Amino acid sequence: MAITTGPASPAPKTASLFSAIVIVASLGYFVDIYDLILFSIVRVESLKSLGITDPDAVTNQGLYLINMQMGGMLLGGVLWGILGDKRGRLSVLFGSILLYSLANIANGLVQTIDQYAWLRLIAGIGLAGELGAGITLVSETLPKEKRGYGTMIVATVGVSGAMLAYWVGEALGWRNAYFVGGGLGLALLALRVGVYESGMFEHTKSTGAARGNFLSLFTNAPRLTRYLKCLLIGVPLWFVVGILITLAPEFGRALGITGPVSAGLGVFWCYFGLVFGDFASGTLSQLLRSRNRALQLFLILCGLLCGVYLFAIRGASPTAFYAVCFVLGITVGFWALFVTVAAEQFGTNLRATVATTAPNFARGSVVLLVPLFKGLSGLDVGGHALGIIGSAAIIGVVSLLIAFWAVTTLPESYGKDLDYLEE
Repeated sequence: MAITTGPASPAPKTASLFSAIVIVASLGYFVDIYDLILFSIVRVESLKSLGITDPDAVTNQGLYLINMQMGGMLLGGVLWGILGDKRGRLSVLFGSILLYSLANIANGLVQTIDQYAWLRLIAGIGLAGELGAGITLVSETLPKEKRGYGTMIVATVGVSGAMLAYWVGEALGWRNAYFVGGGLGLALLALRVGVYESGMFEHTKSTGAARGNFLSLFTNAPRLTRYLKCLLIGVPLWFVVGILITLAPEFGRALGITGPVSAGLGVFWCYFGLVFGDFASGTLSQLLRSRNRALQLFLILCGLLCGVYLFAIRGASPTAFYAVCFVLGITVGFWALFVTVAAEQFGTNLRATVATTAPNFARGSVVLLVPLFKGLSGLDVGGHALGIIGSAAIIGVVSLLIAFWAVTTLPESYGKDLDYLEE
């Protein structure tokens, strides 16, 4: 049940304040994406440097490390989400970036797979807090008719961090790329000094209402249903990034692409597309005055492009393959819109918890998708193994259909007044 809290007692509402918060959140997400995607870019190079040279071992160890990183994000999502509602959005913006920056600097020093895995887990915990806290702060600070533009800017600037990760990884090598990512995060801490806390959060604190009670999401059936639907919307994006793009070299071989396919370039072109997709989806949701219709359109386009990727480019050139990765990136450019919807569905005392756990549980779905993907790929169908193409097709269809159903049945949240509490 929602309870209106009345007018918030915000920090000064000026254009310069709005700009500062959007800039800080955008740059934070930029560094977050740099560090989050960097492993996918340097996966092969870093594993070979550590003595893993067999192609199957590179794939298996890479999936193991991705699972450790995503497992950390599941833990961090809950930790930072609760902290964001109990202690404030800014506490997360400071704590999370410090943790993942230090962890990524340490990543550049690893000598064994086990060291690599545990540090990816710690980095994942840190990376889990950035986007949810930033989106929550922007959503609660900007006018309700304009907050979609604010979160769109955060996403558009943020996802371009993946392109910087590719350039740095190619130019400086994988160890130095981790050092650069950690250094960028530490430098960004200085920009966060002086940023105001959310006025809605400050007012909620003064009411004495229970805040950040993660378990309360599971004690009320309508609330739990809303929450689960929010989680399901983000799964297709991480199916695309975590499987189709991260394993681009393996898919390139299975599709008979006429030249070698680079995982780094696959990530680069996918995230280049995401820049345009996040801009388009955020703008479209404002023009249509509907988050749900914008999400439905992008999910349909994503399904079409997944079909092109898996079935329409056999024997194509690497250039054509990367072009499909770019367009596929555009179609999954609804990440910040998805997090914005999650934030808009819940009251101020649970908003950071939801906005932080939802994207991380969606990211963490890779932990379930990867073994399912591997299990299905070896499944015998009519005397032939299903293979990675058939396995990916099944997972893609199911995840997209479920996400479309979730969007269709969620309440529309465009222009919703966010100044209320969950009872």
